[in-house]
Amino acid sequence: MNSVSLDLLDSSPAKLPERQTHEGRLIRLEPLNAQAHAEALYEGSHGVGKEDLWRYLFDGPFPDYPSFNTYIERFAVQEDQLFYAIVDQASGLAVGFASYLRIEPTHRSIEVGNILYTSRLQQTAGATEAMYLMARHVFADLGYRRYEWKCNALNAPSRRAAVRLGFTFEGIFRQHMIVKGRNRDTAWYAMLDSEWPARKASFERWLDPENFAEDGRQRVSLSSLNSPGTNNEK
Repeated sequence: MNSVSLDLLDSSPAKLPERQTHEGRLIRLEPLNAQAHAEALYEGSHGVGKEDLWRYLFDGPFPDYPSFNTYIERFAVQEDQLFYAIVDQASGLAVGFASYLRIEPTHRSIEVGNILYTSRLQQTAGATEAMYLMARHVFADLGYRRYEWKCNALNAPSRRAAVRLGFTFEGIFRQHMIVKGRNRDTAWYAMLDSEWPARKASFERWLDPENFAEDGRQRVSLSSLNSPGTNNEK
């Protein structure tokens, strides 16, 4: 654990994220727009066997496309959160979404959340690239010192993902929320600016096309790259 420091910090605020596109090799992040993204997102997140995609989110699933479209329209224009559609570069289709929220420029703290990956995005390199692009923007462009990941403590896949991506577990906030009529204990994770250079190296080494065999299987896992003591120099 970091020792408590009484040293004065640079107190200049971080920048607010803006509605702009972030290009990756496999995906791009586009400011969420109902007209451009809602139809593909609805098809990818609704139907037989897709209900679990919404289990731990605050809303959804939705009974029909119009109600889902209204949901996307509402979140696309929110000022306290910034939602991105995750768009597959090859097909041009939106295959998921995520947002920045709890944005506190004064304390230079920001959270990533409201993450939904359709089956076309789950367990792909593009899914990891999306989180890399969001983290890189937070630290390299906007100047935040703390990047948070929070999820329902029962959400084992999200908790595994946080650790794999390089976030550090910080504890459980018990009886933190009531979501869809049920108690939510919240698991807290965070990544710090001092940790970002090593995390960035891990992301970029893992995402390098040379890390994948011809059949698409990874040669080195991101979890192993983010393990303590790992040397990420190529």
